[in-house]
Amino acid sequence: MISDVRCLQAFAAIVEAGSVTGAAARLGRAKSHVSSQLGQLESDLGTRLLNRTTRRIALTEAGTTFYERIRSILAGIEEAEREVARMGVEPRGILRVGAPMSFGTRFLGDAVAGFLARHEAVTVEMTLTDRRVDVVEERLDVVVRIGVLDDSSLVARKLCATRMRLVASPDYLARRGRPKTPRDLKGHDLLVYDYGPDRTRWRFEGPRGETSIDVTGRLRANNGDVLVSAARAGQGIARLPDFLCADALARGELESLCERWGESSLGVWALYPPTRFPSAKVRAFVDDLVDHFGSAVGA
Repeated sequence: MISDVRCLQAFAAIVEAGSVTGAAARLGRAKSHVSSQLGQLESDLGTRLLNRTTRRIALTEAGTTFYERIRSILAGIEEAEREVARMGVEPRGILRVGAPMSFGTRFLGDAVAGFLARHEAVTVEMTLTDRRVDVVEERLDVVVRIGVLDDSSLVARKLCATRMRLVASPDYLARRGRPKTPRDLKGHDLLVYDYGPDRTRWRFEGPRGETSIDVTGRLRANNGDVLVSAARAGQGIARLPDFLCADALARGELESLCERWGESSLGVWALYPPTRFPSAKVRAFVDDLVDHFGSAVGA
């Protein structure tokens, strides 16, 4: 097996330059180094590729066959190197993006459309799911996440912020009463988001510090829009981020509860795998997202 592609490059340069000296000048390597690489290649292959005299070199039959085969291989390697170098400077290629379903459908469409308009050499493949994806395992370039970050191995840039609210419909509150504190939620029908750290316990910051309640409910769903619809239909109390419920609150379809018992804002983040040289497409896309969102969504 050939140990080093540079041996192939040395052999091809000798053939094309007609001498070891010419090949060394072309490659910017020492003459002794080029000669050594040719010897290593012939040793790896177990055959002589060149007949060398003090005046000239000549390809053997094996050398001729080998040179014809590797020319296209070396050309492909050079083109791949140029392509990768361009990708480090100019956004190009396929960009794989993951994001939560509701946030993605509501807010990422315009951001992605603007990015595509500015970078015609990039193709975006977007996966929307509320499941917590493994960025590396699923070969994603960028993911958008909401809330507290628990994966310190990823590079994170904050896009904006959102707040969580307790909401219910006027009809539900007329029938079941309006809770004034989180403890009043006991006995109410709760609509529970089934992904994330708060699927079994809701925590609140209030005038006297933190309090929490165990969560049980008649509806559990892995998508926030389902919970918005159920809350608007009077089926219970939901705990939702601003960006999902702001429109329904503005129309009076939902009302905000326990206003004195809020919590710190949740970050909306763009995450990508750490690398010494992030690709131009990743850098450009994340920069676009930061510029696009700028301030809190739905606040």
